[in-house]
Amino acid sequence: MVTAMKESRSDKLFLVFIYLFLAAALVVVLYPLIYILSASISTPKFVSSGEMWLLPKGLTLDGYKLVMQNPKIWIGYGNTIFYTVLGTSINLLVTLPAAYALSRSDFIGRQFIMAMFLVTMFFSGGLVPSYLLVKELGMINSIWALILPVSASVWNIIVARTFFQSTIPKELQEAAHMDGCTNMRLFFQIVLPLSAPIIAVMALFYGVSHWNSYFSSLIYLNDEMKYPLQMVLRQILVLQEMTAETTGASISGDIAAAMNNKAEIAALVKYAVIIVSTLPIIVVYPFLQRYFVQGVMIGSVKG
Repeated sequence: MVTAMKESRSDKLFLVFIYLFLAAALVVVLYPLIYILSASISTPKFVSSGEMWLLPKGLTLDGYKLVMQNPKIWIGYGNTIFYTVLGTSINLLVTLPAAYALSRSDFIGRQFIMAMFLVTMFFSGGLVPSYLLVKELGMINSIWALILPVSASVWNIIVARTFFQSTIPKELQEAAHMDGCTNMRLFFQIVLPLSAPIIAVMALFYGVSHWNSYFSSLIYLNDEMKYPLQMVLRQILVLQEMTAETTGASISGDIAAAMNNKAEIAALVKYAVIIVSTLPIIVVYPFLQRYFVQGVMIGSVKG
């Protein structure tokens, strides 16, 4: 019979502190999400005046109607989905084989290659050399300028390598070789099926990075038809800021009213687009959470 240990007063106080701290952290995390959701379905004047600070006020779905009717947003949405799927696929095709090769103790020169990889984490050519390289390769204003320069992350390669080293038994590899299995077949038919957690982790890391990326498109893309959704959202934010500044200037009442109306429309679309743009990540994450936690913990504890 197991007797439960009686908690001391200090243990109870510590537990209360933990609960209070977690409750405060929950409020800090949830408030921006609730605010954005409420602002997306509230009348803009209540949002801009500060009357709406938590719950919706003056319910309206005009923002979502404008999003549905704006072709630029849907084009940006399609571009983002395409860039994310293609970019994540290329990331996995580069990261997983590289990590597995570096995890093999019989791979000659792996220490030197790993050292060269680590150098790139601390030293970089910078933005101007990167732009000149992309330009010389003829990738300006193309999707490859957004995908190929970030086709692999050294940090993710290290995480995946640690997973392979700590999870795939060396005896399993030796047994496969004794049965005549080649390295290529070993990787695709044995290693990858056992690596679902780290594949999910890498897909989530790379996918979120591609989905939220806008700086590369700002630098390398000139055609608005190729803009991802984040660039479209940035244009809306810039338009709203410029309109707000112009409205504050000394201009006629009619023009000021028109500009203020445009600012309200931009605010409506801004919050609606934020909700619409984050939905895919929110929907996908619960399906990957189990693999995500498992993959990260294995790599961190045993690495």
